[in-house]
Amino acid sequence: MVYQDEFNLMTSGHGDMHDLTPLISELVARSGIQVGMVNIFNIGSTASIGTIEFEPGLQRDLPQLLDRLIPPSQAYGHEQAWHDGNGHSHLQATWLGPSLTVPIHQGRLKLGTWQQIFHLECDIKPRRRTISVTVYGE
Repeated sequence: MVYQDEFNLMTSGHGDMHDLTPLISELVARSGIQVGMVNIFNIGSTASIGTIEFEPGLQRDLPQLLDRLIPPSQAYGHEQAWHDGNGHSHLQATWLGPSLTVPIHQGRLKLGTWQQIFHLECDIKPRRRTISVTVYGE
């Protein structure tokens, strides 16, 4: 069986993180699937999905780390072509990836105690994001 839904998320710009775990848990429950997997996918090339202990320190640390590894710069090829200031945003989002797959066991997400599903905005301005959720199993 396959169940698919999507939702929109408003972000405030670069570094804005959201805990998606409660909403994804609700969609998994709504699907009725007891054993399987859920895929969470950000539609767009400048935001990412992953897992983290969703707490204030790491909410600051992850975007700061990405900015040190892949800092804003006019030297990126994307900047030279488009001059829109978000070349690093594309690279940061690509580095982390646009999607995550989580196992489902007994109708619930199989996550660790301190593991939550996050969405990270890497773009430089607020965005309206669409997140596609596909639950499959039995």
